[in-house]
Amino acid sequence: MDTDGESSEAAVMETMFGIFVIRKEDAEPDDDPEDVGVILEGVKVLDELGNVPLAVVMLFALVYALNLSYPPQLRYTFEALQKIIMELDGKRLSKKNQ
Repeated sequence: MDTDGESSEAAVMETMFGIFVIRKEDAEPDDDPEDVGVILEGVKVLDELGNVPLAVVMLFALVYALNLSYPPQLRYTFEALQKIIMELDGKRLSKKNQ
């Protein structure tokens, strides 16, 4: 049995919103990843994106397209990314993010 594969699948199933990066075991930090993708509600919805910035943009696109709410424990993180980094509706920050 492949315990690493099983633990990876379990981690995916427990993830509400996420980006995954798969690297080869002997990869250097500056090597390109083997796979980059997006997880929504425990399902890999996109893969083979090539890099993390594209995966972040695709995650936000899916959230908007599917009209999803941010997970409560990550609400302020996603709000900061959306409003400060991506400059979407940045004039109305919550008090926590200000």
